[in-house]
Amino acid sequence: MSRCGRLVGVSDSDPYLWLEDVTGDKALAWVREHNQPTIDTLTTSTRFSDLQSGALEVLDTDDRIAYVRRRGEYLYNYWRDAANPRGLWRRTTLEQYRTDAPEWDVLINLDTVAADEDENWVWKGALVLRPDHRRALILLSRGGADASIVREFDMVARTWVSADDGGFTLPENKSDIGWIDEDTVYVGTDFGDQPDGGSALTNSGYPRVVKRWTRGTPLEQAAVVYTGAVEDVAVQAMYDDTIGFERHFLIRSTDFFNQEFYELDGDAITLIDVPSDAHTSVHRNWLLVFTRSPWRLDEQTTYPTGTLLVFDYDGYKNGSRDATLLFSPDAHTSLQNFSFTSAHLVLVTLRDVQTELRLLSVDDWSVSELAGLPGLATIGVLDTDPDHSDELFLSASSFTTPPSLLHGSSTDGVAPIKQSPALFDTANVTASQYFATSDDGTQVPYFVVKRDDVDAGPTLLYGYGGFENSMTPAYGAISGRSWIERGGIYVIANIRGGGEYGPTWHTQAQLAGRHLVYEDFSSVAKNLVERGLTTPEQLAAQGGSNGGLLMGVMLTSYPELFGALVCQVPLLDMKRYHLLLAGASWVAEYGDPDDPEQWEFISKYSPYQLLREDATYPELLMTTSTRDDRVHPGHARKFVARLEEYGHTVSYYENIEGGHGGAADNKQAAFKSALVYEFLWEKLSR
Repeated sequence: MSRCGRLVGVSDSDPYLWLEDVTGDKALAWVREHNQPTIDTLTTSTRFSDLQSGALEVLDTDDRIAYVRRRGEYLYNYWRDAANPRGLWRRTTLEQYRTDAPEWDVLINLDTVAADEDENWVWKGALVLRPDHRRALILLSRGGADASIVREFDMVARTWVSADDGGFTLPENKSDIGWIDEDTVYVGTDFGDQPDGGSALTNSGYPRVVKRWTRGTPLEQAAVVYTGAVEDVAVQAMYDDTIGFERHFLIRSTDFFNQEFYELDGDAITLIDVPSDAHTSVHRNWLLVFTRSPWRLDEQTTYPTGTLLVFDYDGYKNGSRDATLLFSPDAHTSLQNFSFTSAHLVLVTLRDVQTELRLLSVDDWSVSELAGLPGLATIGVLDTDPDHSDELFLSASSFTTPPSLLHGSSTDGVAPIKQSPALFDTANVTASQYFATSDDGTQVPYFVVKRDDVDAGPTLLYGYGGFENSMTPAYGAISGRSWIERGGIYVIANIRGGGEYGPTWHTQAQLAGRHLVYEDFSSVAKNLVERGLTTPEQLAAQGGSNGGLLMGVMLTSYPELFGALVCQVPLLDMKRYHLLLAGASWVAEYGDPDDPEQWEFISKYSPYQLLREDATYPELLMTTSTRDDRVHPGHARKFVARLEEYGHTVSYYENIEGGHGGAADNKQAAFKSALVYEFLWEKLSR
């Protein structure tokens, strides 16, 4: 099914195209017929009940950290539990938050809203207008899809502001909207056919037209700010409300990894001359550029991939190229992200996939350390308030240490103010890092987490390998309870395609280099067996989305390495992925299958096309979601249909709700988790 809801690129050579009709009666009947045997087989045991109740306890426990974000004088949190499965948008003060039982002021009870409107609303976020924080734009989706409706909420009167009363509201779409002031927003959505004859959406299904919309005027009368090309991924305008540095910007994403960065000044639009593949941002009077490929700044100077530079913004626009080097990578260390407080730039780096954090003074960019950080933990910056203070909210966790929330400032240091309870027994659990040698000699790190008394046995290997996403050590309470505590060995592979060693770790695995992802992952699988931790019969692998593609390749190209695979919300038909939902936005990652030269390398791993009748495959659990409007459920459906045509047995489960995450609430998430672990224990414990 195309982005517009009809089949495109139809070929008689694929007899299962009808399964791309997401909500068609025939396709949904097929889904129900395939769901039921899986439910009947995997959900009747006592172990499944224990796995499900254990996962739900983790998800619903009131003892978990209520993570917050500061907006003015209040700390805001979105909370779901057993009593509020859809959730509460609420706030409290820092003084209250420090207590063991804070008093929360509930602004929106989504369970009540959903019941009153008879809709399966899932919370997608709130955009609060600064600096007064009196109005918010609330995003809600049906069943957890990416597409959302937008409604305005009066945070003083605690009421929705209807369109009839001048409220900013949008119907369900993959819209983009942001405040300029109380009466004006930037908006990109499906405005219908455009004067140039094209859609208002890109081929990827995101806005290509941005308008400036004034309160009280019809949306169709909003002034056009910019129109991109249908071949772009998306176009977005935004207002920087930093006091004293108020500016308007526009980003035109020409593909997933390249963008044009503009400043808007009235009707004037100025392109900022920076590399299109760099991560570019402006804060106060600084232009920050994080390179994703070598940048030859002038005749004498070339900066390598993964470098962070800062310039005087106005000077740069006027032709100056005087740069200050803020971070330079090495063979072991990469920059993951950065954020500002009032006095510091906070850099989060990885050294062999271990987090390090450093502070740079905005006065002279001198380096200092932040006091109060725990050792051997993955640190993440949750929130800062760069316009007004040096306040910091940080998260800290490891494979064996429950998450803690650290609070303080970049000037005085941080300390824990919230601590999650231990949700599985880690007293005798150890995490170790190893390296496997990939086919081309590259050293690929991976982590092994297991009980000390377990030397070998059922092993679950998890991987992703795409879009520069790094897999860092983190506390997994559900995997801990469902797998590690029961004697399973859990493994995270830091394969290429991710960002663990900076942009190059990813870019070398794009397009024709995609095979490196699969060679890395298979090398880790082999190394686990070589180390004596498991056997192929007791080794399973799991991955979702791009990681689901990874699982499909493991099934079709490396079946001898595994006893079982769990493939979730996957891409699998790489001949048609760019025609389905958001697939066109990923051409820069995988390549264009309509280009014969690029199909040549894609075809070597595309799982759907490589399925064989005479092959012996590992046990497979395939899961997806009908409401996934990012990765089309047709990938999973067609793959299973072809496997069954060839006489292979598959366990299949498709949640009718859930979006790309696969679950719309905690009960669904717990059910899905229990299904996975029951499947793994059944298949690997024989």
